[in-house]
Amino acid sequence: MDSITEKTGKRLNGYVMLALFILLLALTIYLLVKTIISENFILLAVDILLFVAVFLMMSGFFTIQPNEARVLILFGKYVGSVRESGFHWTNPFVSRKNVSLRIRNFNSDKLKVNDLDGNPIEIAAVIVWRVIDSARALFDVENYEQFVAIQSETAIRSLASEYSYDSHNDEHASLRGNPQEIAENLKKQVETRLVVAGVDIIESRISHLAYAPEIAQAMLRRQQAQAIVAARKKIVEGAVGMVQDALTMLAEQNIVTLDEDKKATMVNNLMVALVSESETQPVINTGTLYQ
Repeated sequence: MDSITEKTGKRLNGYVMLALFILLLALTIYLLVKTIISENFILLAVDILLFVAVFLMMSGFFTIQPNEARVLILFGKYVGSVRESGFHWTNPFVSRKNVSLRIRNFNSDKLKVNDLDGNPIEIAAVIVWRVIDSARALFDVENYEQFVAIQSETAIRSLASEYSYDSHNDEHASLRGNPQEIAENLKKQVETRLVVAGVDIIESRISHLAYAPEIAQAMLRRQQAQAIVAARKKIVEGAVGMVQDALTMLAEQNIVTLDEDKKATMVNNLMVALVSESETQPVINTGTLYQ
């Protein structure tokens, strides 16, 4: 399929042509009066032709508001587009179709899809777009507004299947954890699908994200369990580092000399004190004082 690219259409200043129209109309009326008086049939034929020309000329006037375009079509052939706002005149035989260039929002419905892990989720997005090529929007797709809606929802479904809803692994992006990356990826996917329609995507973002109702409670418990495991892992990693630092400092400063058994006991006590969720009670060992 050959793609049609927008080009500038030919038009004349509407006010200049309006002045010419009024002049021709006055001339037509003058000739009509003179024809009636003189009963000159040749002059009558000229007057009729002039009247037809004035009548056709009247249909060539049109106005354009800011951020609008008129697509000009002459006998089925695209001859250009007019974007400049104001009062214009063009060939009366040219048909003119209006295309809005204003910024618009597309709010998708809540779509039920499966994420990368196969979990059913609900997702919706807002797509901010506008037409930048009036010819493509009108001729390359059947209905560009409906095309934007369908292709945007398709891109949202495709995006949701590429990411997990949530992830505790920093190496992998998730729908909930990386909104900026998700928005940029969604914009790229929508742009790729809508470039054929002459549409520019200004912004895209997720407006709704949730687990499907049938698994919401189960996934909430799963999220809580994963959060607890991740938190405990961080606590253990920190505790191991603190114990290692304590043993290193004791050895370097010669505060006390510990054999392997005492080191193991100390490590055990420190780990219990650092990792335990409940408050630990210190136990003072005084048995060595009386030996």
